[in-house]
Amino acid sequence: MIMGSNRRLANVKTRREVGLDYVMQSIDLNTPFGKTQLKGIKPYYPGQEDELKAEFDKMEQMVEFVKNNGKFVNQIQELFMEVKDVSYSIDRAENQTLSVVEIYEIKSLLLSMRRLRQLSVKEDELLIPEEYLLEDTTDLLDVLDPRKDRINTFYIYDEFSELIRELRGKKRELEIAIRKEQKVRREEIKRQYGIMLTPKFDISISKNSKDFEKIQSIEDLEMVDQDYMSATFQLKANDVVYGYMKQMDELVVQMDEEEERIRKEISLEISGHADVLNRNCEKIGALDVALGKALFAIEHSCTRPEIVSEHILEIEDGRNLQVEDILKARGKEYCPVSISLKQGVTCITGANMGGKTISLKLSGQVMILTQYGFFVPAKKARVGLSNYMQILVGDSQSIERGLSTFGSEMEELKFMLDNSVDRTLLLIDEIASGTNPIEGLALSKSLVDYLIKKPYIALMTTHFETVTETEGVVNMQVRGLADANFTLLNREIQYAKKSERINIISKYMDYRLYRVENQGEVPKDALNIAKMLGISSEIIEGAQKYIKGE
Repeated sequence: MIMGSNRRLANVKTRREVGLDYVMQSIDLNTPFGKTQLKGIKPYYPGQEDELKAEFDKMEQMVEFVKNNGKFVNQIQELFMEVKDVSYSIDRAENQTLSVVEIYEIKSLLLSMRRLRQLSVKEDELLIPEEYLLEDTTDLLDVLDPRKDRINTFYIYDEFSELIRELRGKKRELEIAIRKEQKVRREEIKRQYGIMLTPKFDISISKNSKDFEKIQSIEDLEMVDQDYMSATFQLKANDVVYGYMKQMDELVVQMDEEEERIRKEISLEISGHADVLNRNCEKIGALDVALGKALFAIEHSCTRPEIVSEHILEIEDGRNLQVEDILKARGKEYCPVSISLKQGVTCITGANMGGKTISLKLSGQVMILTQYGFFVPAKKARVGLSNYMQILVGDSQSIERGLSTFGSEMEELKFMLDNSVDRTLLLIDEIASGTNPIEGLALSKSLVDYLIKKPYIALMTTHFETVTETEGVVNMQVRGLADANFTLLNREIQYAKKSERINIISKYMDYRLYRVENQGEVPKDALNIAKMLGISSEIIEGAQKYIKGE
């Protein structure tokens, strides 16, 4: 995992739109250390191919490990759920005395570390990759747990010092002496007045009781609580008890001083082990992230991408993870897409329902996941790393700032082109669709002319078919309804409710891409969809004439 410079592969919007944020949020992490490490993960760049391959080697091993050790992985994850972030307390221990709660939390972490080490080694065989094996912290655990009972609790045990044991012993003796004195006086009150106090040496009595006035008159009792119906009386402390209590107060002061001294010593011990504790926390976080990434890859059928030196992006049967999860939740299947991109311009054409934007985002998803060290949602993928990538899709934030759709696009386009460098991946969705068609087409063609000369991989979706006529531009088209059984489709549409028609058409759509070799081919999905949704045949036939140039 490279945690290097401040270079930025993609801006916030691109990371969100292509699905990196979705993947990061979907990875199941159980420790604060893992969550911090995942949040700070950095991408790999051209020139770091070997480091990325090494990262994928480790991830491949972790995927196999998870597949073969399901019960063990569950045990680790359950253990991770108990881990708290005590970094602040560890740092504080150097100059300040930790509280009992802070020491307890560190002891709890040490017990988790001990348990993880025990799980990691069985009969002298290491069960996890060695880089995740925690360092032994038994010596510090013994300091915090002098009884060695290894129970997840903490207080200042008598074993911490002879003085604390002695002081507590004297305090217990005084408590017994006070109780004996109180028992004697309770019996005296019973004998003299016929009033029986509770084991806590008090009595609650109704104000209407015949004994209420009698109890009020007993000098050894005092009222400690009352309401409009009843009152509670308690045994007063006499001179003997006051004497014992004064001795106890002096003991408590001494005990507090001794406990603080012990906490200070323990704090210094913790500070002395800060380095090993922090290293172990880093390893716990790294293992948490590695397991999370592997589990996500298995659950979503992700594969290791092949890293190549040439700046290309080849995807076989790729799946946009966010869209796939939505479809699965609705009981539908995702139609995988294959695409091959290299330096130059590739345009995806097809009807609006053809999934062009999803394929565009899929390309960005595979590239960015690869460079962040994740396996990718594809049967196969060959990736040459990029120095920069950005997507241009509709921006509601710019519109909220008062910019038109077109104005927003131009603002983003300028930023995109200003920041593009060698080995850039640009993803442009329906540029200039928000202005008049003549200018939109002219601008789109000119942009293609500009991009085709640059050392970029540029993938564009467009409605303007003639944009693809520029020499060197690759035209990928959505297969759409080309192979659909229109007899079945029309039959379903005919008897379907209005609200169901779009879903029925989507079911027959083929979202795969194919390369258009004959630039004279004109897709007809838009007209077919319009016709099936009830648009007048006169309008459809008129549109067909315009397509033929009549």
